Amino acid sequence: MGLPARKMEERFTYKDYLTWPDEERWELIDGVAYNMSPAPSRRHQEIVGELYRQIANYLLDKPCQVYIAPFDIRLPEADEPDDEIETVVQPDIVVFCDRNKLDDRGARGTPDIVIEILSLYTAKKDFVTKRSLYERHKVLQYWIVDPATDEVVIFKLKDNKYGEPQEYNKGKKIRVDIFEDLEIDLSTIFK
Repeated sequence: MGLPARKMEERFTYKDYLTWPDEERWELIDGVAYNMSPAPSRRHQEIVGELYRQIANYLLDKPCQVYIAPFDIRLPEADEPDDEIETVVQPDIVVFCDRNKLDDRGARGTPDIVIEILSLYTAKKDFVTKRSLYERHKVLQYWIVDPATDEVVIFKLKDNKYGEPQEYNKGKKIRVDIFEDLEIDLSTIFK
């Protein structure tokens, strides 16, 4: 379970990222490029699709928006221009409640919820590198979905830190507490 392939050992910015071929999928985390290959499995896509469906149905006629990858999220460290941003990620699912962060390129700024579906290829990056990144950027909830064990681990921001994760298995429902009455039924996610 190593980290995904990196693009050499130099540092990159969003300006560099925009020049790379469209058929290649990359993420930048603190200037380091990570290859997003191989393509996701069928099970991964089924889980993404069902999670997206449940969240999107709930958000109809509400101010928040949900997106699925590929959807670029630029995470600046301060007020640097886009060309100098060193972190661009493409989570499997992301929710934004501040529409001012959305633009034609995707989004610039911190999302409210990030959901990643694990694979052997991405597990270490998702649990270590991205967890730290999302905590630093103050993402309210970071979900890690494990198709191998039919479990979801949720990190919630409290006092600018992620506390102990909450764990849910196939038979449970997740009450998404940043919304008034959204529940995700894991029996339909992991069918």
